[in-house]
Amino acid sequence: MGAIDLEWAYLVRHGQTVWNTQRRRQGQLDSPLTPEGLRHAEHSADLVKTMSVDGVFSSPLGRARTTAGIIAATLTLPVEVIDDLQEVHHGEIAGLSDPQIQRDHPHLAADRARDKYRYRFPGGESYADADQRAEHALAQIRATGVHRPLIVAHEMIGRMLLRNLLALDPQTALAFSHPHDVIYRIQIDEQRADQIHASGITPVWPAMDR
Repeated sequence: MGAIDLEWAYLVRHGQTVWNTQRRRQGQLDSPLTPEGLRHAEHSADLVKTMSVDGVFSSPLGRARTTAGIIAATLTLPVEVIDDLQEVHHGEIAGLSDPQIQRDHPHLAADRARDKYRYRFPGGESYADADQRAEHALAQIRATGVHRPLIVAHEMIGRMLLRNLLALDPQTALAFSHPHDVIYRIQIDEQRADQIHASGITPVWPAMDR
C-alpha cells in the first residue's frame, strides 16, 4: 500500500434503502433511499457542517450519489464520482433476500465462513478484490490534492477503505460495522478512528479490547 498524503478522512455510508429494509443484497445493483434513508443523509450533512472537509467523493451507485449530493450541498462542494468506490459485486446473489440465498445457494454461508476475505461471490467479487479497488480509489482521491476528503460509499467496500487508511489486517477490518447514521473520522498521521454520531464521538481504533 502506498503512502496516502491525507490529514483526515471521513467515511459515510449511504442512507437506508428499500432493499435494506427487505434484507435483499444490493451489491452493485441499486435501490432508492427510503424516507428514513433521506433523513440519514440529512443527519450526516448536519454532522459535517463543522468539519474541515475539502472534497466530497462518491460511489457511482444511486444510493451513494443521492446521499453525497445532500451532504455536498451543505458544504457547497461538488461531488466527484469514483467508480472504484462501488460496493462489492454480489454476482448471482445480487437482488436476492436471505431466504432466497439459502434456497438457491445452500452452501454459500459455510463456504464463505472458511475465508471471508478471499471468498468470491459466484459471478462476483471477494473482499480481496474490493481491497484492491479501495486502494485505487484512495490513490485517485489523493491525486486530487485534497487533505480532508469525505467519502460516501457502502459498508463492505468501506471496511476495505478502513483497512487501507488504518493499515489493518483483513480480519480486523472485517469486524467493523457502519450504521447508516454514523460517520467514521480517521486521523491519518496518528492512525486513529472515531465514530461521530448524534450523541457524540466514540473512539473505535485503536481500542483496548482489540
